[in-house]
Amino acid sequence: KRRERERTSSTEPGLLPGETVVREGKAAILFPSANEVFYNPVQEFNRDLTCAVITEFAREQLAQRGVRILIPGEKDRVVVRLSKEKNGNVDQETSEQPENEQQMEEEGDKKEFITASVGERCEQGLRVLEGLAASGLRSVRFALELPGLKSITANDYSAKAAALIARNAQHNNVSHILQASQRDASMVMYEARGRKERYDVIDLDPYGSPSPFLDAAVQAVSEGGLLCITCTDMAVMAGNSGETCYSKYGSVSIKSKYCHEMALRIILHSLDQRAAVYQRYIEPLLSVSVDFYIRVFVRVKTGQAVVKNSASKQALLYNCVGCGAFHLQRMGKKMSQGKHMKYSAATGPPVGPSCEHCGQRHQLGGPIWAEPIHDITFVQKVLSAVSGNPTRFRTSKRIEGVLSMVTEELQDIPLYYVLDHLSSTVHCNTPSMLQFRSALLHAGYRVSLSHACKNAVKSDAPAEVLWDIIRCWVSDHHTLLKGWLIEISLFNVVTRLKVPCKWRYRLLKLRQFNAYKNVCDITNPEILHELHPREHITKGAMPCCAALEKRKSCCHAVKTRGARKHLFIYESRFSLLTILMDSKVSKSVFLILFLASLLCLSLSLSHSDHQLITAPSKNCVPVTHFVYRQTDIFHIAMRTVEHGRA
Repeated sequence: KRRERERTSSTEPGLLPGETVVREGKAAILFPSANEVFYNPVQEFNRDLTCAVITEFAREQLAQRGVRILIPGEKDRVVVRLSKEKNGNVDQETSEQPENEQQMEEEGDKKEFITASVGERCEQGLRVLEGLAASGLRSVRFALELPGLKSITANDYSAKAAALIARNAQHNNVSHILQASQRDASMVMYEARGRKERYDVIDLDPYGSPSPFLDAAVQAVSEGGLLCITCTDMAVMAGNSGETCYSKYGSVSIKSKYCHEMALRIILHSLDQRAAVYQRYIEPLLSVSVDFYIRVFVRVKTGQAVVKNSASKQALLYNCVGCGAFHLQRMGKKMSQGKHMKYSAATGPPVGPSCEHCGQRHQLGGPIWAEPIHDITFVQKVLSAVSGNPTRFRTSKRIEGVLSMVTEELQDIPLYYVLDHLSSTVHCNTPSMLQFRSALLHAGYRVSLSHACKNAVKSDAPAEVLWDIIRCWVSDHHTLLKGWLIEISLFNVVTRLKVPCKWRYRLLKLRQFNAYKNVCDITNPEILHELHPREHITKGAMPCCAALEKRKSCCHAVKTRGARKHLFIYESRFSLLTILMDSKVSKSVFLILFLASLLCLSLSLSHSDHQLITAPSKNCVPVTHFVYRQTDIFHIAMRTVEHGRA
């Protein structure tokens, strides 16, 4: 309804008969008719974030050229010069300006600087290219909302789209900055490979994959220039078509819980690989996974010495199909030899033929970008500018939420685990995020959330520590296993812990944002406070004691109804099964004894209803599911392990 109200009929002055207007930001985009409107309101966040990022990029770049930019609505940056003290100290400055503008003020007496405002053409400004402009909405917003621009080229291969871009530029009075172009986007960028013809900012937002334009883009961007790339082919990058992903980006995608961050690292790997061909390399400034697409902002530089380190920035990915544990294998390594660096091939693999936690096989994916995907210093500048001028964008609150999550991520930890998936693997109740993070912090590891998934856990803890914590949670809280199966020998084998788990909260400084209704924490050891959960119980963090005991008693009564007389046989059969699995017997003898024990067990419990589910363990033979239903059907799923045992 809001979008319909923003559309203006042809009765508005200056419009041709049948034309429709769509407004976003300061731009008013014309369409020939209401039936031909191609406008996606979901992408407004994408365009707002792009304007915010380019603004801070322009502030940094133009400061080196002696240009200061002015943003409407920003707080005035006051510079106060203090006189010389009697003790002979030099002049001091106190201001709210960024470091680059402070340097300009210090050199103000030696060099004059230029002030660039929004809507004005700046001869020392940035040259911007939008390769696939469509209606020109993004380029028109750049011209109306970004200061310090010299020219904007809005290109599209369609003649109808190019005419519409020119019409919108005239309607918004930005023809002095914005020029329409009707050419192939790759040819436009290939012809701008010369040092003087390169663009400072290149924005690519195609309908699908940007892979056909990446090679030209890394050549056409200037030294230290900015590339803004959008990928909407998430079905390919998220693992549904690994072979297609390899043909487009040179990397095999894996269907996993961390597929969204992996997609970000795949596109960064592809950009770095294509840039390395021309002795260039990338520096990711911001990479986000939002809605149905991913968006990356990277700086491109030239340097032969840095390009040699490209192999060590990429990594292969080993993903377990059973428990979801993953390991990274760097493609190369570097060693310091005095003032020089030696580069060589990496050694591996980091895993065995089967998963050490559950015994399942591994999938091989990648290579992916294994370095940080954000520049926290740059992101904090963007966040500070957006929060200081909240009325500039309609999606300012969401931008603040996403960027705040980005700043609190562990930058040196690739990928993440999903708490729901960890719990579903062992079929147990899911602990709260606060409890799970507290257990990791008590174990001495770092932990954070991720903007790509609301239940993500990024931590430097190895997978075996995560599974130890899950086993501890099962033994302490799972009502099905804690009540009457705790003494069964198989469960005792499963719950061998290596790391003690403390279920106490580490309350951190909490911040909640409107965009993401989850708790963000700042892992600063100086502000941590340890409190017992009985003393400070938050809603939803732990169940009430009385309700928990009642649920345990009810569950215990249901599980043991009519099966008391079979309990001894039940325990003895599993004790025999455990002894058989731990002993080294021949395959034939083991198979006979194993089938005999299953026959006795199925006959003794044919009329009961039980379910035993074990967690993955490194030191035990994993028996996955034993399910007994009131029907006489008995289902068992076994996994093959070494020496032919199951």
